[in-house]
Amino acid sequence: MRFFSTNDPTHQVELTQAVVKGLAPDQGLYFPFEIPKLSSDFLESLPDLSFREIGYGVIGAIFSDDLSTAQIKELVDHTLAFDAPIVKVEQDVYSLELFHGPTLAFKDFGARFCSKLMSMLMAKSDKKVRVLVATSGDTGSAVANGFLGVEGVEVVILFPKGKVSALQEKQFTTLGQNIISLEVEGVFDDCQKLVKQAFLDSELNSKLLLTSANSINIARWIPQCLYYFYAFSRLPKNGKEVVFAVPSGNFGNLAAGILAQRMGLPIKHFVAATNANKVVPDFLKGDVFTPKPSVQTVSNSMDVGNPSNFPRLLALYNFDEDSLKAHVSGGFYSDDETKEAIRSVREKGYVLDPHGAVGYLGLKDFMKSNPGFTGVFLETAHPGKFRDVVEEALGEDLVLPDRLAAFLEGQKKVTPMNNDFEEFKTFLKELE
Repeated sequence: MRFFSTNDPTHQVELTQAVVKGLAPDQGLYFPFEIPKLSSDFLESLPDLSFREIGYGVIGAIFSDDLSTAQIKELVDHTLAFDAPIVKVEQDVYSLELFHGPTLAFKDFGARFCSKLMSMLMAKSDKKVRVLVATSGDTGSAVANGFLGVEGVEVVILFPKGKVSALQEKQFTTLGQNIISLEVEGVFDDCQKLVKQAFLDSELNSKLLLTSANSINIARWIPQCLYYFYAFSRLPKNGKEVVFAVPSGNFGNLAAGILAQRMGLPIKHFVAATNANKVVPDFLKGDVFTPKPSVQTVSNSMDVGNPSNFPRLLALYNFDEDSLKAHVSGGFYSDDETKEAIRSVREKGYVLDPHGAVGYLGLKDFMKSNPGFTGVFLETAHPGKFRDVVEEALGEDLVLPDRLAAFLEGQKKVTPMNNDFEEFKTFLKELE
C-alpha cells in the first residue's frame, strides 16, 4: 500500500516511511492511495465474527501488501485485547463504549496498534525513535501506556499546563522509564504547533529520528475504523438505517468512521459533535473553514481550534467540500448543555462522560429532525476520568475503577516548557 500527502498527491511513500515519519515533508497528512473495498460476503458475515476476526479481515485488506498474515494476526490480537460493547441507552439509541482498555479511553486502540506496528517496522534498525505527542488529555495517557517499555523508542509528550484533567495527567506524568512529559505554557494548539515545527526542522531531523503518535499518524488513525465495523455488526437488525455521532476534537475518530464506510460498511450518516470549539460544525453549515484559538471547556479532550485531521475528511470525499457536507452534519454544545445531558441520561440509568454527552446531544438533535434511524454515539472515555465534572453535574460521588484509582498514587514528573520552539528544539537536541 502506498500513501500520498493530502497537500500533494504526487508525493507518495511506502508504509514504513508513512508510519515512521508520521507527517509528510509538506506538512500534509498521509492517506491511502487506494481504499480497499471489502467483499459483500465479508460484510454480511460480520454478525457471526468476533472482534478480532473482523480485525483480521479489515486490517488484512489494508496492509496485506506490507505485512504477513502472521504479523497482521499479532498486530490485531495486541490491539483488540479488550471489548468495545454496544449498550442500549434508550429506544434506538446506543452507546459504543470505547473505554475498556488500559487507560479507559478510545485512544488505547490506536496507541496499541501504533506501538506494535512501529516496533515491527523498526525491528532491524539500531536507531532510537523519538515519538513526539501533543495531547489535550487522552492521547497522552494512551500513547504513554502503549509505548511504555518499548525498546528503542522514547516518547515526549507535550500538554497544556492546567488544561488537562488531574487524572489524565497522572496517567502519563507518573510513568517514567521511556516517557517524558513537558508541561507547556499555552493551549493544546500550541503543543500541536511545536510538534509540527519539530518535524519540519532540518537540523533536528538530521540528528534525531522523529515521529508522531497523534492521530496525524496513519498507524494511530486507521485502526480506529475497526470498532465501527464491530459496533455495526452488534446492532439489532431492524431494517433501520444507521447514524453514528462522534464527539470530535482533532477529527481522527470521525475520519476513521468514514474510512470504514468507504470500505463498504453501510453507515448512512455521520454527526460531528463538538463543544465550543466549533470550526468544523460552522464549516459544515456553510462557513469557510477557519482555524481559531481553542476555548477551554469541560470536555477538554476536544478543545482543539485547528483540527489536524480536517484534510483527511476532505480526502475521504476526494476534496469535494459539498460531498462532505452532504454526508456529515455538525452540532456544537455548551458546557451547560453538556452537564444537563449528563444529568438527564443518568435518569435513564446510564452515566456519560462529558465527551460522550456531546456525542449524545449531537445524535439526539439529528434523530429529532431525521426520525427512523438507529443511532450510535461514541462514549470515548470512562466518566471517572472526568470525575469533577461528572460529580458536579450529578451531585453524587463516582466510584473509580481500580485501574484509574491506581494512577492517582503515582508521583508527577514533568519538565516545564514555554511556548517557544527554540526552547523545545534545544530540549530535543539534548536528548541525543
